[in-house]
Amino acid sequence: MARAKSRDLPDLAHLAVEGAEFAVRVTPGAARNAVIERDGELRITVTAPPENGKANTAVTQLLARALGVAPSALSLLRGATSREKLFRYEVEVLRRKR
Repeated sequence: MARAKSRDLPDLAHLAVEGAEFAVRVTPGAARNAVIERDGELRITVTAPPENGKANTAVTQLLARALGVAPSALSLLRGATSREKLFRYEVEVLRRKR
């Protein structure tokens, strides 16, 4: 996946709240990667094709960059094979081994 420039992504850090869910409309195979927030809806376009999970991976990475969180903190709840997807943001607590 070609990395989107930070200036092309909206700052969605205010939405990164523990347990928050994000309904996203995805367009795979687009001309460029982008995250668009309009009227409370998130639309994400990715250049990755919708095969073998490539588009889902690209969407997760792009959404994580816009939220300012690690991709591993996002989990896909619904829509693995659909354009309509639902993600949840969960903060993982790291424990040190003693």
